[in-house]
Amino acid sequence: MLSSEIEIDIRFSETDAMGVVWHGNYLKFFEDGREAFGREFGLEYLTIFDKGYFTPIVKSEIDHKASVFYGQKIKVITKFVSSKAAKIMFEYQVINLSTNEICAVGKTMQVFLDRETRLLELLTPEFYRVWKENYQV
Repeated sequence: MLSSEIEIDIRFSETDAMGVVWHGNYLKFFEDGREAFGREFGLEYLTIFDKGYFTPIVKSEIDHKASVFYGQKIKVITKFVSSKAAKIMFEYQVINLSTNEICAVGKTMQVFLDRETRLLELLTPEFYRVWKENYQV
């Protein structure tokens, strides 16, 4: 399974009045993880865009396990989940590096939309099929 890791310092603006990371920011952390994965494995958003596609999120899940506070650091582990369908799926773990606790786990699913027509691509785009073959996923 392909996976990538990124460390993130928690900023004041990412917390609520109690100093706890606001729950909605976990989707941003997942995006940070996807971008790091894309840089590491050649599946960046701009590469996909240049191939003629958008990849919107159509499903996301988050299970919150423990709090993260302002001033702490997290690690986001992003794992690629292979599928025969024309979609990109990831699983995530967010780990508080101050406590070594798993703070959240989640999943996202993206589909391919043609950049010009914005129609859903039902068949796996050729560039993505080749990418998967190159990484044997």
